[in-house]
Amino acid sequence: MQNNFDTVNVLGLDFIKASQTQFLDQLKRDSQTKARRFVVTANPEIVLAAKKDQKYAQTLKSADYITADGIGIIKGAKILGDPLPERVTGYDTLLALLSFANKHHKRVFFLGAKPAVLQQVLTKVATNYPAITIAGSCDGYFKDEAKVAEQIKKAEPDFVFVALGFPKQEFFIAKYQDLASAIWMGVGGSFDVLSGQTKRAPKWWIDHHLEWAYRLLKEPSRFIRMLALPKYLLLIYRKKYFKH
Repeated sequence: MQNNFDTVNVLGLDFIKASQTQFLDQLKRDSQTKARRFVVTANPEIVLAAKKDQKYAQTLKSADYITADGIGIIKGAKILGDPLPERVTGYDTLLALLSFANKHHKRVFFLGAKPAVLQQVLTKVATNYPAITIAGSCDGYFKDEAKVAEQIKKAEPDFVFVALGFPKQEFFIAKYQDLASAIWMGVGGSFDVLSGQTKRAPKWWIDHHLEWAYRLLKEPSRFIRMLALPKYLLLIYRKKYFKH
């Protein structure tokens, strides 16, 4: 990991101590200097997955920036006595980088999601960010990984947004990031939101850190995934009081 930010360790992962604005300013500088960067936006689920899987943990630790995407990370850092400034969400970062890419005529590669969702994303990007060059795209249902990697290499992108879900997207980026001097970022389900397939929580829910509750109301099937939060908090308190 190489960055200009202090970090806060939350259950084994080093999160950058930066506001959304500070982080975006850094990424814009990185992009303008053609620096290759690996960005992870992590929530408690990702932290728990890394604790279970040593290979995934090592992959995440190789990232240049790990940001706190999830109020659980912010709360965890606070409980451990080393607070983080604020959430730095993957979706907001994606939107800000698309605006930046539009302003500076950058090349962007989109990888992941269902074919129909990806098509809607490309249409939306072409409409809302007309100065972006869509350097290439591939949905998340590819069979030949090496072929996709070759496609990215030929595209010479400035940004590669990978929506394959964790841990697949981080493994993919770690394996192929040397192919392009780009900002590589795993964006999870962001293409679903960008395409309009999934509705993001209204501002009030986001401001009151209840985005998770809104998503649970909309998608009750997420309940099992939500159980990660109490498990994560249990580990945080164990770390605080028992130092392990």
